[in-house]
Amino acid sequence: MSQIPSVLFVCLGNICRSPLAEAALRHEAKAAGLDILVDSAGTGSWHIGKGPDPRSCDEAARHGIDIRSYRARQVSPADFARFDRIIALDSTNFADLRRMAPSGAKARLSLLLDHVPGMKGQDVADPYYGGPEGFETTWQQVSAAARNLVAELATR
Repeated sequence: MSQIPSVLFVCLGNICRSPLAEAALRHEAKAAGLDILVDSAGTGSWHIGKGPDPRSCDEAARHGIDIRSYRARQVSPADFARFDRIIALDSTNFADLRRMAPSGAKARLSLLLDHVPGMKGQDVADPYYGGPEGFETTWQQVSAAARNLVAELATR
């Protein structure tokens, strides 16, 4: 019997994009009846222990999902052994993850939008410095990727 798939989403501060990606994948996996371990983290340490940006909470709530209990954490070397996949929300964090990956790491690294046809290599735009519309765009992107990830993981 194979173990359940595990996915870690990583952005810079773990308060905007990666919590939304975590919420979207949890939501899509539950709808599909897929048992999965999902978490999120940041490469930076500024927000450790803090909740998601209120605009991320508002966007998730618009889709019936409560992420107010999520807490930011920093990615650690142990994550490369704990998770099957570590998925970066942008190319800068992807490069940082590649640099910090221990030799022999189990986790397969990718960019989130590599899982959306026609968006390979693109970054999920960081909505932090903008208004609510940026969070809506982020939600659309992470939700599309989450649907495709569920399809990929369900057939593994």
